[in-house]
Amino acid sequence: MSNLWESIYHPDYITGYNPFIIKNMNRAVDRMVAAINHREKIVIYGGCDVDSLCGIASLLLILKYLNADVEYLIDDISGNNNVIDSSTIKNSIDFLGAQLLISVGVNFASNDEVELCKQLNIDSIVVENKKTVNDKEIIYINPSERDCTYRYKDLSTSGITFKLMQAIAIYYNMNRINRYLDLILLGTMCKEINTQGENRVFLKVGEKYLKATDNYGLKAIMSSYKINEVNKNSIWDIIRILTPISGVVSRRDNARIVVELLTTDDKDRAKQIVKYLKKGRLVQI
Repeated sequence: MSNLWESIYHPDYITGYNPFIIKNMNRAVDRMVAAINHREKIVIYGGCDVDSLCGIASLLLILKYLNADVEYLIDDISGNNNVIDSSTIKNSIDFLGAQLLISVGVNFASNDEVELCKQLNIDSIVVENKKTVNDKEIIYINPSERDCTYRYKDLSTSGITFKLMQAIAIYYNMNRINRYLDLILLGTMCKEINTQGENRVFLKVGEKYLKATDNYGLKAIMSSYKINEVNKNSIWDIIRILTPISGVVSRRDNARIVVELLTTDDKDRAKQIVKYLKKGRLVQI
């Protein structure tokens, strides 16, 4: 894709925040468009925290909308130490037949894993805000890179994922990209990062979309827990409900259930999942 797309940024998505200013965004869109249009297998890989799960879910929703062949995997490690190791690549990512890996807040453990992906013909897009492995063949989407001229550096994982989604939406001329800001709001808020600049927009506009959400999972949560007003306290309640815990099943399995909740198009299934989460954690809101 040429730099033409830099000149057709639609300000109605979020005025003044052109995603194509972020380093490597053109390369990322090029590769994703090829994968979508040719029905290549895309695997999204991320962590268990709410920020990553909201990034995974929102990206999954937009790719499914575009009829992409996409699946997702979740790392079981919490915090900032998530990595993609050789075992995961061989036994999970390659097992699914991945041709394009998009990692959300998770980077490669070392250059050995980078080389393994090359050997297996798996291209990689890494969406993160703290780079640990540098390889020119990996497409990094990271506004915090020293040579990236994007103005807003302190974005959450889900916030950076939304920038990638914006760029894809511009390419395909999608006009409802902001509908996913209800999820980006939750991911951004749970990180408790700087609330100025673009994060302020995510929080302010995201709250508007959460109040009128069409996400069956979020609607089921608000109904089950009788959340009638969207404010800072009730948003934190939703974040706590979505936070995976270890119980009868592993934290990773609970995280997968959360992603299913946030991406299901079946309102009855959404209600079932919320009942399961409520029973498992005995949350009293």
